[in-house]
Amino acid sequence: MGSSRDAILERIRTATANGAGAEPVPRAYRAAGGLEPSARIDLLCERIRDYHADVQRVTATALQAAITNAFETQGAKRIGIPIGIPAQWRPAGLELIEDRGLSPTELDQLDGVLTGCTLAIAETGTLVLAAGPTEGKRALTLVPDLHVCVVGEEQIVELVPEAMRVLADLVRRERRPLTFISGPSATSDIELSRVEGVHGPRTLVVLVVAEERP
Repeated sequence: MGSSRDAILERIRTATANGAGAEPVPRAYRAAGGLEPSARIDLLCERIRDYHADVQRVTATALQAAITNAFETQGAKRIGIPIGIPAQWRPAGLELIEDRGLSPTELDQLDGVLTGCTLAIAETGTLVLAAGPTEGKRALTLVPDLHVCVVGEEQIVELVPEAMRVLADLVRRERRPLTFISGPSATSDIELSRVEGVHGPRTLVVLVVAEERP
């Protein structure tokens, strides 16, 4: 057994030293999208709906009211928020609890959570959170049963490679953790019976905010 192991390791060392090994992987995938901004936004909304999430398009002036309505519709009253949530996002008439080190037990006692995002990927309907000021720590969006996420139209990219170029720089420079959210938490058993809310929020509401133009 020992001689076989030594022989394999020696072959690996020889291949590595000689620069041999696997051939370069062809990278013929699309690196940049070609959709117009309006089509890119439509695609994101369509894909988010495919995941059984609620997506709404709102203006900046109507955002606070839309956030309040999203929580009230679900009967949520105690809402967790990152400390960097802007004043104009903060819903009226609800108890807002800033996450300044909330424990898992305290997070579990929340009715929902409000966050922003770093970007959204239209082709996959994915929201990406990178622990920014409006996103908070990962546990904040994994424990409560309702997540309301605000996405600016200018944050939407079309393809995964476009997102990776932005996110790679954040990870290298700031060592940010990344959370990818494609719809509410869901899983299926061996009989393909879908169950939501197993690994995170069972309800996801996405508010896509129109970019303000002069």
